[in-house]
Amino acid sequence: MTGLVLVLNAGSSSIKFTVFAAAPEGPEPIASGQIEGIGAAPHFFARDAAWQVLVDRRWDGEDAPRHHAAALAVLIGWLDDSLGERPIIAIGHRVVHGGPDLAAPVLVDAAILAQIEALVPLAPLHQPHNLAGIRAAAEAFPGVKQIACFDTAFHRAKPWVADTFALPQRFYAQGIRRYGFHGLSYEYIAASLAAEDPALGAGRLVVAHLGNGASLCAIAGGRCVDTSMSFTALDGVPMGTRSGQIDPGVLLHLMQAESMDTDALTRLLYHESGLKGLSGVSQDVREIEAAGTPEAEGALAHFAYRVRREIAALAAAMGGLDALVFTAGIGENARALRGQICEGLGFLGIAVDAERNRANAPEITAPGATVRVLIRRTDEERMIARHALALLRDTVCAG
Repeated sequence: MTGLVLVLNAGSSSIKFTVFAAAPEGPEPIASGQIEGIGAAPHFFARDAAWQVLVDRRWDGEDAPRHHAAALAVLIGWLDDSLGERPIIAIGHRVVHGGPDLAAPVLVDAAILAQIEALVPLAPLHQPHNLAGIRAAAEAFPGVKQIACFDTAFHRAKPWVADTFALPQRFYAQGIRRYGFHGLSYEYIAASLAAEDPALGAGRLVVAHLGNGASLCAIAGGRCVDTSMSFTALDGVPMGTRSGQIDPGVLLHLMQAESMDTDALTRLLYHESGLKGLSGVSQDVREIEAAGTPEAEGALAHFAYRVRREIAALAAAMGGLDALVFTAGIGENARALRGQICEGLGFLGIAVDAERNRANAPEITAPGATVRVLIRRTDEERMIARHALALLRDTVCAG
């Protein structure tokens, strides 16, 4: 199978993309980038596989793309000019929510599009933009297969006790469950470790996907056992601007004592909390570390404490731990914070070699520690491209 796979990740004000060439050994990236600031001050940039800049364009006039369809049109025009005669044979989309039923990648048709749209109330800040990306791509590439890959799908394997809230069961039947997110990242890490070290891949892992959005996942034998996010991408550990886990009574109090409505609570919990809210500085760990204020130090200490607590809880869910894996922006790069997280986890067999941690080495386990501590780069886009190519092959074989 030859040709190109375009992977799109449509957010509220951006479209991230990666172009892969279909190769016998798997998809190979040839270009990636994003159009950010859609609707405000758009910025389009892209790099090739060697990280050389291919395009860097900003708009400030009437010709600026003001919505996702216009931004995608700009991207398509650039692809047409830059990629020559190689055809795009599939377009893979990251879709945040698959609900209880969409538990694997699917070819998008009218029925699937309706199912995805019906899940908008479960992910109102993400799902509409995912849908906009799919519709714009379908219009721009008529006849090209569109594949939806769901961030919730990997977690559908976890047991009922980890999936339900302690509410009357009619709510579970209505779809109010602990879905979990970042599933494409966890799937990629699990598959990569299994290929690298089959024994480790079959073992008990806690993967810490720590970035502006942050969550952790317990994986045993390559399957999800439990995860920190639940009904929405708001639950679990604190994040860049999101609160993470919070007592529901706090929300009731804010509604009653502060007269906060759902819009005000949404702004508070999604945009004004987390590291940004605690530090009073920024959601960026680098800026918080540089600030050095008591509030900044407290924000980092709280983040480390909550992540450390979640690691121990997820290890308990599996009855033990063989490896802790850090990934995503903070997990891969924040050396001091990573070390701070691991402090106090000696009872689990976790200890970090300070020099290797400072060097961002692929393995930072201290000598004598019984649990391996690894740093791995995640690649959700490559995971989507793999799924897209696999579905195309299945479709060809079925035909």
